[in-house]
Amino acid sequence: MTVQGIVVIPQPLDNAVRSSGTVLASEAVDLAPEAAGRVERIGFREGSRVKKNDVLVKINDDDLQAQLRKTELQIQLSADQEKRQRYLYDKNSISKEQYDIVLSQLNMLKADRDNLLASIRKREVRAPFDGIVGLRYVSEGAYVTPTTRIASMQKVNPLKVDFSIPERYAGEVRVGDRVLLRSEEKNIEFTGKLYAIEPRIDQQLGTLQLRAMFDNKGERIIPGAFVQIELHLKSIPNALMIPTQAVIPVLKGQTVLVRKHGVVRSVPVKTGLRTSTSVQITDGLAPGDTVITTGIMQLRPGMPVNVSVSER
Repeated sequence: MTVQGIVVIPQPLDNAVRSSGTVLASEAVDLAPEAAGRVERIGFREGSRVKKNDVLVKINDDDLQAQLRKTELQIQLSADQEKRQRYLYDKNSISKEQYDIVLSQLNMLKADRDNLLASIRKREVRAPFDGIVGLRYVSEGAYVTPTTRIASMQKVNPLKVDFSIPERYAGEVRVGDRVLLRSEEKNIEFTGKLYAIEPRIDQQLGTLQLRAMFDNKGERIIPGAFVQIELHLKSIPNALMIPTQAVIPVLKGQTVLVRKHGVVRSVPVKTGLRTSTSVQITDGLAPGDTVITTGIMQLRPGMPVNVSVSER
């Protein structure tokens, strides 16, 4: 019987792991006020781009502004008094204790002013980063509290993608590894890098959680999208690859048929990485072995066979 086969020779293998992932914004936040009050002004349009520190919502702070003006006048009066007391203290006309009392009053008023300024800042909702504001959930004149959701904000360029890989690859991944993102819905591909690695294995799933970062050119992908991921690990320089159809599943593992001394031999093997057409053999074969790839169902160990071979 004449069949087809290959001579196994070592060859470089691009070690790639395929998975699926979910797109995340590089930064995302739900906007909410720090202090309760009535909304006086809304400074953004829904779906618009904003810059970091832009005032998005202004809450009424008339009472705090009045207190601030009063405190500023008190500080000015106290500063003049401190200046006079310091002059008298330098002339030894008053004691240090008397001067310290006046200076302490001035510093307490300045602290009150700082506290008022901090409270006034809490009446403003500012953009924490450059990004896009989503739908608005409050109107001008509404009363809001720290639990009120005003809007959401996303930074969509760059993007993050969360995905997982089998536990056996945990020792091979490194931050900075190249990652290919593919969106079948939009028919586009992006190349990014591995950004972060979860420092533990998921015991229930036996997977390692990873996160990659991509430059979202043209912002064509939005957070929440489902994408295909291809993680490129360190290449294997001398992998033994055979066609997928040459591997025979058996009860206790897998075998391949090889031609030795003119007859068929069944050899148990262990497999590794897979491509679309080939599988890596990690144990059981050696360079130079002749693996049978056709007529497998008609062959039995010990049968004489002729093999038309081709190098792989």
